[in-house]
Amino acid sequence: MKHFDADATRSALEFARLIPALRTAFAGAASVPARHVHTVGAGTDRGTVLIMPAWSEAGYLGIKTINIFPGNGARGLPGLHATYVLYDAHTGVPLAMMDGNEITAHRTAAASALGASFLSRKDARRLLVLGTGRVARLLPGAHATVRAIDEIQVWNHRADGAQALAAQWRSEGWNAQPAADLEAAVRAADIVSCATLATSPLVKGEWLAPGSHLDLIGSFTPQMREADPACFAGARTFVDTDEALSKAGDLLDAMAAGTLAREAVQATLADLCKGTRPGRANSAERTVFKAVGSALEDLAAATLVLQAAR
Repeated sequence: MKHFDADATRSALEFARLIPALRTAFAGAASVPARHVHTVGAGTDRGTVLIMPAWSEAGYLGIKTINIFPGNGARGLPGLHATYVLYDAHTGVPLAMMDGNEITAHRTAAASALGASFLSRKDARRLLVLGTGRVARLLPGAHATVRAIDEIQVWNHRADGAQALAAQWRSEGWNAQPAADLEAAVRAADIVSCATLATSPLVKGEWLAPGSHLDLIGSFTPQMREADPACFAGARTFVDTDEALSKAGDLLDAMAAGTLAREAVQATLADLCKGTRPGRANSAERTVFKAVGSALEDLAAATLVLQAAR
């Protein structure tokens, strides 16, 4: 069995290859059972364990184990840790162990950009990122693969984190600044991408500009939410998979408030990638994309890593 550490996993996941790979995966056929979700408690600490399997006709079976502990920020630790094992789907023989953190972060950012390729305006160039974690750090590179992003702002509940990340992005050549005023930053953005573990809404619907695209990729449980119910009023809403309708606190709140009807959800990523449902209809409408993640994305990313090694 091959072993891919973080560097080796990361080097195979360039967005120019990964985003098309996800589009191909969503347009194809695969078996993706519902994830297993478990709450873990140790003393006063609480976390969530997800077990996410998927397999496809290409002959690969993958299983990701991911641990999410929101309290880790106070310890100076990432809130997410994961491992990924890829097997031969014909025999069950283990083929590779990969860094699950890199798989998760890159496929999440790539899915965000894939959604935006269908749902953001073609002339979108101003990106606002909420959060400073692993996924948030990758969003400019991912979105710049599908849109001509030339202005980036980053907001975080700890201002020093936003300042540090903006400085890092500037050192990498991005036109990036920290956002001190979240409302003003949301109002000015073409794409608002939320990659946090927030349990209370951060973005208000009244702040979102006509023609903007709201990308919600951080929260993934009914207890987590990044947008208030008003964000969905008057917008066309899309999801990565149907699982989002039962797992995303943002959507559950909006449906309870009456600002979103389940039947009003426009399409999944698979619908968009297969071309069976349309994405953005015009430059003036508001769009919302809610993702809770899919094991299909992990499998597509892991397959890229193994193929690059071969």
